[in-house]
Amino acid sequence: MMMLKQTVHFGAGNIGRGFIGALFSQSGYHVTFVDIAEQIINKLNDEKRYQVKLATEQNETMTIENVSGLNNMTQEDEVIAAIKNATYLTTAIGPNILPRIAPLIARGIAKHITETEEKLYVIACENQIGATDILRNHIIDHLDEETKGKMEGRIYFFNSAVDRIVPIQDQDSLDVLVEPYYEWVVETKESIPEINGMKIVEELAPFIERKLFTVNTGHAVIAYLGYLEGKETIDQTLADEAVAKQVRETLKETGAYLVQEYGLNEEEHLTYINKNIERFKNPYLNDGVTRVGRSPIRKLGPEDRLIRPATQAQKAGLPFTNLAKAIAAALLFDHQEDEEAMEIQRMIEEHGPSYVLQTISKLDEGSDILKEVVRQYETLKK
Repeated sequence: MMMLKQTVHFGAGNIGRGFIGALFSQSGYHVTFVDIAEQIINKLNDEKRYQVKLATEQNETMTIENVSGLNNMTQEDEVIAAIKNATYLTTAIGPNILPRIAPLIARGIAKHITETEEKLYVIACENQIGATDILRNHIIDHLDEETKGKMEGRIYFFNSAVDRIVPIQDQDSLDVLVEPYYEWVVETKESIPEINGMKIVEELAPFIERKLFTVNTGHAVIAYLGYLEGKETIDQTLADEAVAKQVRETLKETGAYLVQEYGLNEEEHLTYINKNIERFKNPYLNDGVTRVGRSPIRKLGPEDRLIRPATQAQKAGLPFTNLAKAIAAALLFDHQEDEEAMEIQRMIEEHGPSYVLQTISKLDEGSDILKEVVRQYETLKK
């Protein structure tokens, strides 16, 4: 029997199983999922397969096989052995967790280098610019000089942009509901083993920012405005014409910056915006505004989907009023079950919205964006 090629994927959540892991399985790899979610890991080992369902009227499903799971808290040696035998190592665990898994990955890489001649390709599939660079720096901190010296030509780190909507779902099953559309772009000039659905580009920045400031910005704007309007889901929110118009206006602002910065074709970019608004309208996803809006502290970070396009637009002398309104709506996201949302509400109560923008979003007190956000905040609050 032919041995399957091996890949190790950190993060056995819905994105890991429904997107990245599924593409590897369909490309003839055995996928070892690494996670601390005991229940999911046990299920993967018991059932050895799951279904990926497309959120369409036809409800198509694909069976994903050749999968197993390891718990990185209790099975470190097995994880290290899996990395030793892998061709690819990928993550989809959230940018904040990357530093926590780096020491274990470093040990796996050290073993890979000393015990095999094979190449290993590391790709962090996170919603963050330069996520693989961040992971790489954390890994290098945990390697000795000798191992670092042997990495050249053996261990490769590629940045990537990922895009697929995967809503929260029934946690009792391994099956995952995903939207039909996806994009996975990897930046490299190397020729690397082919994976179905992976698109190779030489320069990632335009793809990452186009995605982040259209899909992620758009999604967040819908969620925060929808939450204020008392809507439950993303598609219900967009059924409100006023909100849909507001989202489109906001994405025209991020679009103006992207067109100027990367020389994108304006017509094509407008088509891309409209295509994404249509994606968000998919009723079969039944995607909750509180899921899409969750973790507002991260989403209001200086490099993230709302603040960065606003500061970039301001630098370029472009308008940012609609973005300011979206940021104000994010400050009003007071979902009780979201720790970050509650933290922001406490900060506002004690020190006011301007303090939050200075502390979390790193905006200067005198900045025009900050003033405009506070103005919009007061208006929305009424």
